[in-house]
Amino acid sequence: MKEVKNVINITDLSTEEIDHLIEIADSIEADPESYSDICRGKKLATLFFEPSTRTRLSFTAAMMELGGNVLGFDDASSSSATKGESVSDTVVMAGCYADIIAMRHPKEGAAAVGARRTTVPLINAGDGGHFHPTQTLTDLLTISRKKQLGDFTIGLCGDLMFGRTVHSLIEALLRYKGIRFVLISPPELRLPRYVKEKMDAAGAEWVEYEDLEDAMPELDILYMTRVQRERFFNEEDYVRLRDSYILTLDKLDTAKQDMIIMHPLPRVNEIAVEVDDDPRACYFYQALCGKHIRMALILYLLGLK
Repeated sequence: MKEVKNVINITDLSTEEIDHLIEIADSIEADPESYSDICRGKKLATLFFEPSTRTRLSFTAAMMELGGNVLGFDDASSSSATKGESVSDTVVMAGCYADIIAMRHPKEGAAAVGARRTTVPLINAGDGGHFHPTQTLTDLLTISRKKQLGDFTIGLCGDLMFGRTVHSLIEALLRYKGIRFVLISPPELRLPRYVKEKMDAAGAEWVEYEDLEDAMPELDILYMTRVQRERFFNEEDYVRLRDSYILTLDKLDTAKQDMIIMHPLPRVNEIAVEVDDDPRACYFYQALCGKHIRMALILYLLGLK
């Protein structure tokens, strides 16, 4: 079996590789036409065992804009998983038909299981509450375009316990200097201890708040997250915590004028629609960055850039 490069966690990419991907993505934005035929004859398999909008569509758009083709499924019920086929068998099968795979699965560790037997590059497009490396790359590209990767204070707000995007982003940002983390959540949804231990080991400065408005004046970046119904074991806890933080225009009164607001999406009601027109709102631009960085990652893993 030939050796392939997989991206299961953001740690599978070195800082140099991340910087290289950002350079490719910026080149794509500057001159998309020069990339429009580079993946002709290549196929991406999207194996989505869990519902997704942005991630699936951005992978599809990324491959199509590179001149390649896409095949796959967007619901486990339309795959042979309903017949009892294992994840690893599905991945091996997809590798017979495609040159690269993007897989999302509700169970933590599913992507790592698939990666053990894949014959083509496999990208983890989210595995439960575990990892979501391409969202992290999206976040890093957005920050690099709007700020810089280093010397800022970032507020991470909402579900920090189950938020895979938060965990991966922190892990990536620990590689850059001068970043201070402000952790804003209710006690029940605080960042897991193992992530805090990584922050301590890296010598990162961090502080916890329960009130978003208390933290607001300090922030250069506000990263909002939704409280995820699908990660809760009972409905009662979800209902009690889902409206813990709702960002409205009046809550931005004490925020810096050049602060940027990010969100991995989808939002439910944690950012009021009235905020969308504020120049600090970057979450839809963030979604566009997701397409550019996934284009870059596909090219890199296929050895084309």
